[in-house]
Amino acid sequence: MNAASATPFLANIPSPPQGVWYIGPIPLRAYALCIIVGIVLAVWISNRRWIARGGREGTVVDVAVWAVPFGLIGGRLYHVATDWYKYFGPDKNPLDALKVWEGGLGIWGAVALGAVGAWIGCRQRGVPLPAFADTVAPGLVLAQAVGRLGNWFNQELYGGPTTVPWGLEIYRRIDPETGLADPIAGVAVDPTPITVVHPTFLYELIWNVGVFLLVLWADRKFRMGHGRVFALYVAGYTAGRVWIEMMRSDEATHILGIRINVFTSLLVFLAAVVYLLVVRGKREDPALLAGKPYPEDIPSTVEPSDDSDTEEPKSGDSKATEDKTTPDSKGSTDSKDSTDSNLTDSKDSTDSNTESPSETAPDEDNSGSTEDEASSAPSDKDVKSQS
Repeated sequence: MNAASATPFLANIPSPPQGVWYIGPIPLRAYALCIIVGIVLAVWISNRRWIARGGREGTVVDVAVWAVPFGLIGGRLYHVATDWYKYFGPDKNPLDALKVWEGGLGIWGAVALGAVGAWIGCRQRGVPLPAFADTVAPGLVLAQAVGRLGNWFNQELYGGPTTVPWGLEIYRRIDPETGLADPIAGVAVDPTPITVVHPTFLYELIWNVGVFLLVLWADRKFRMGHGRVFALYVAGYTAGRVWIEMMRSDEATHILGIRINVFTSLLVFLAAVVYLLVVRGKREDPALLAGKPYPEDIPSTVEPSDDSDTEEPKSGDSKATEDKTTPDSKGSTDSKDSTDSNLTDSKDSTDSNTESPSETAPDEDNSGSTEDEASSAPSDKDVKSQS
């Protein structure tokens, strides 16, 4: 009696009957949708954390434009490099290495090349990479948890046979048109499982959610900075990946009888722990997270003006006006000089007439003569007539 028949199926976890649906000729792949949902969730969480730390809204999206494509390419390259026998060799098609939608993204390559893309984006925005890495760390591990649901739809990344109640049922999928086996894009026509296995994808999903909560708690408790939050995420993830990887039974490259990702996880775990022990310091100054100003932040130096004020006369009109007004301007200048001279003479004459009474200021007994002198003083009208 095999494991499938000995297990009470009603207590097991069923696999989806299919992982691909079609809208006309367009395939809708559950694996790709899970990856997209994970990316969107990571960007949303990271943006909120970045703003809370003092950064500007929109910076996370600007950096993600570089980091996400680099990460996808790096993840695929790592998978193809470590599982090369699936794409190269007898009866293999190298072009299948480009079929990302069929699964196969190595987290190590995604993080490594994604970090390069993030570095480029951070340089363009003028923000420190370690602070950005600390911000996105929780969102990354939660996105990995969501991505593991894509492995469930693809019936991949599972462990060996088991009789535990939470065992995963694996069905035989076939292409409805040809009747040939197609584990990725096929449909399960028989609900009877061919085997029941450990759902290692689910173990990693639960572990990643735990790391997500751990990183959030540690960051709030100790206000970590300078890349230490990211190092804690890496150490926590790899600690779980070691034992989960050793449970998996799917095809993989082995070194000394051990899956290659076990060695990779151990090396990365040690590097993350060393970083946590060596690097110290609190969070970066929030002012450093502001980055370079956006174009809309720079005030405009050109003020709008009325068209009537800025309208200039035509060259012909300007010349004619200049020729027409030149003689008049000269005459008006001479007239102005003559007028100023007459006014000056009038002022001198007036001053001389007004000074004589003050020089012979009368006493109370001579008030009558004073009135006579005042009546004989020239009036303003006389002064004007003289000028």
